[in-house]
Amino acid sequence: MQCFGCPGLRVRARDTMMRSLPLLLALCSAPALAQRVQLTTPAEKSASGVIAPEVLRAHVRFLANDLLEGRGPGTRGDALAQAYIASQFEALGLQPLGTDGSYLQPFDLVGVTSSPEELSFQSPQGAVHLKFHHDFIAVSGVQAPESKLAASELVFVGYGIQAPEYQWDDFKGMDLRGKTLLILNSDPEDDPQLFAGKTRLWYGRWDYKYEQAAKMGAAGAIIIHTTPSAGYPWQVVQTSWTGEQFELPAAEVPRLQVKAWTTEQATRRVLQLAGKDLGALWAAAQKRDFQPVPLGVTVSSRLTNTVRRSPTANVLALLPGSDPKLSQEVVLYTAHHDHLGRKEGGKPGEDTIYNGALDNASGVSAMLNIAKAFKALPKAPRRSILFAAVAAEEQGLLGSQYLAEHPPVPHGRVAANINIDGANIHGRTRDLTVIGLGKSNLDATLVALAKTQGRVVKADQLSDRGFFYRSDQFNFAKRGIPAAYFGSGMDFIGKPEGWGKQQREVWESKHYHQPSDELRPDWDFSGAVEDIRLFFLLGAHVARQPELPRWNKGDEFEAARLQSLEALKRQDTSK
Repeated sequence: MQCFGCPGLRVRARDTMMRSLPLLLALCSAPALAQRVQLTTPAEKSASGVIAPEVLRAHVRFLANDLLEGRGPGTRGDALAQAYIASQFEALGLQPLGTDGSYLQPFDLVGVTSSPEELSFQSPQGAVHLKFHHDFIAVSGVQAPESKLAASELVFVGYGIQAPEYQWDDFKGMDLRGKTLLILNSDPEDDPQLFAGKTRLWYGRWDYKYEQAAKMGAAGAIIIHTTPSAGYPWQVVQTSWTGEQFELPAAEVPRLQVKAWTTEQATRRVLQLAGKDLGALWAAAQKRDFQPVPLGVTVSSRLTNTVRRSPTANVLALLPGSDPKLSQEVVLYTAHHDHLGRKEGGKPGEDTIYNGALDNASGVSAMLNIAKAFKALPKAPRRSILFAAVAAEEQGLLGSQYLAEHPPVPHGRVAANINIDGANIHGRTRDLTVIGLGKSNLDATLVALAKTQGRVVKADQLSDRGFFYRSDQFNFAKRGIPAAYFGSGMDFIGKPEGWGKQQREVWESKHYHQPSDELRPDWDFSGAVEDIRLFFLLGAHVARQPELPRWNKGDEFEAARLQSLEALKRQDTSK
């Protein structure tokens, strides 16, 4: 579960995010608002009954089997997953929407495997040599046999953010060409009037920071990792950023030579060379008047890279709509089919397969169940339904990026994207968590649907993690497509208060992006069934209503939606 954004996006989400609580209260008190058509139909309720725990478990059992070896992009297991999903679509009678009459939308990935030497820092006061994996992680920023930093000047640039709408600029016009930037993770959160307070925006994500550093002409960028600022422990950086790293073939855009992470402890050692304190630098970076700090330290490193191309594919299937006009528009369901493959350098007898049962065999299984429910309807919905099992999400949302750049229908004709990234494995909940609550009028439908299950909708209870920008819906949202991304809450029926939060923390610390993400007999899919029925009923409702969903006024993605609709109008007028 990662995220890879676009260089030019200007995040303007603070006002919308800050309004999410009163909006939620209003929706809960009047769930019929914004419902222009019947919430659900008897046929849809009946069809939702085919979504069953045993079917969910069966798909997960195959996709997370050791035989698929972790479904790493470009591997035999990746191809087996594609073939399995395509065969399931075919068995349901869905139309292929890939190339040459197939279900596959193939594309190439460029895999870069880097072998970093130590990361060395020099100053008149001495030297610090960081140890790979323990102190730092580094990957190549270029698709070339070698990438390096040669005595590059180290500059602390705070959060590395340029946000004109917040009158914020961490660079202050400094010439940073050829330098290496030391960057804080996340975004400023102490002042609720800046950015979105505790809610993380795209500005706080690592992909934004690396891209912004490249735009500044920097040679390298180092992000300082802490568990609170990242939302996950160092081991996630170690597993996610080592081994082969994948990208789409390089475009003509600025690129860093080296992208790196350092631990807090290692960073403090480096800053001692400059006579600086990390706490003092962090405090200075919280203010608009922050100025970049040249540290009087140089950094050197050399990465030897193995570069190869490998094929992968999105798997696309269509249920044509029944309305002569609205069937030209689609409701897009997405779930990523890939995971991390195999662990390198495992010890004898050690489990080295990243099975990815929860992340995201469970999401693919959910989508296949939703497709089965749509086929169980006596008549196809008015709008068409597009199912996309996308590739290479774990490598930076690459499959959804490729699909968004090569859509089978124009962006303006995609009514909504409903993304599924993991299913509930702990049982039923009294609540439902909507990531990005307050961003679109899809919220009203979700609140009303949740109420039919006796559940309440809550905003993201871990808003500091920036989850909206970390999964595939982001690639479609930034092109203006209203997106729904939600899952179970944390108030589990029959469990003590705080149990759900505890389970979440245990999962992240022990199983997230680890070989232990495997299907287990004690997984309880009863809550997943309720969630997936909501995914289905939401899509069915969108497919029936006469108007397209829309972003709320002033949302960061509203302008892109208006542009795509205007482009479609001009295209239709010119015919």
